[in-house]
Amino acid sequence: KKQAEKAVHQKKEQSKTKCRKARRRHINLVAEFNHRQRKNIWLETHIWHAKRFHMVKKWGYCLGNSPTEKSYRACYRAMTKHCLLQDLSYYCCLELKGKENELLKQLARICSIDTGLTFQEASCLSGRFEGSLNLYRADRYPEDMLGPVTFIWKPRDGSENRQLWIWVHPALKQDILRELKAIFQCTEPEEMCIAEPVTTSVQEEKQVEVATSLGNKRKKEDKEGEKAVPVKKIIGDGTRDPFQSYSWTAQTTGIAISDRSMEILRYRLIGPLSHSVLTETLKAASVQTV
Repeated sequence: KKQAEKAVHQKKEQSKTKCRKARRRHINLVAEFNHRQRKNIWLETHIWHAKRFHMVKKWGYCLGNSPTEKSYRACYRAMTKHCLLQDLSYYCCLELKGKENELLKQLARICSIDTGLTFQEASCLSGRFEGSLNLYRADRYPEDMLGPVTFIWKPRDGSENRQLWIWVHPALKQDILRELKAIFQCTEPEEMCIAEPVTTSVQEEKQVEVATSLGNKRKKEDKEGEKAVPVKKIIGDGTRDPFQSYSWTAQTTGIAISDRSMEILRYRLIGPLSHSVLTETLKAASVQTV
């Protein structure tokens, strides 16, 4: 009798299991992926890498560490003869906005001309080229080095206000961000800022329930029914809680510092055909002026 009851119970449980087609529906996949990114953030190319690489969890991200192939000849051949693309989107982007003179005045305190290029380099200041340098704590050169960074200025538009993007490694982000806020005297905003688009926890739980519910067909949660697709959630980055502030402003100078991590994708192309790949991929947009 016990064996019969056990068999019936197992049969019922198996009948409730969704088929692969149901589990692979887009609405269920997106809800499941959002649920699995609560602790470690996925890059845009995570699915591609997860099928071909051994993944590791570093700095709050899931990153591809080494390929599953037994040979590295494919990567070497791409670098030497074709084109190899690397996803560097886990690098953190810090955006500075304000008057050019005020930005250069304070940024000169955390770098030195003795080490090479600075933020005042003419070719970089115009916005044509990307620069790289080492940052130090304010007025502490050559001691208290923070780490290497890369930067690029937005080209001039005739205004004295400029825009600067600084790319830092996630392991160095908090120290460099703290130093930038100190030299520009930026304070925390009064209101809490949350990166968009973000779904509320209640909506997320509903999506997870829909993805993990067993035995029932997909229910229409709203009037749109089949068109109701959960949005991919941007939950900050691996170095910042999604509910923390990501923008700071100086009351005296008006300098604004924003954390743009995971909002701007960054890729690196290596190989002799890199320029050809970019030429075939990117098309110039036709700008119409009224």
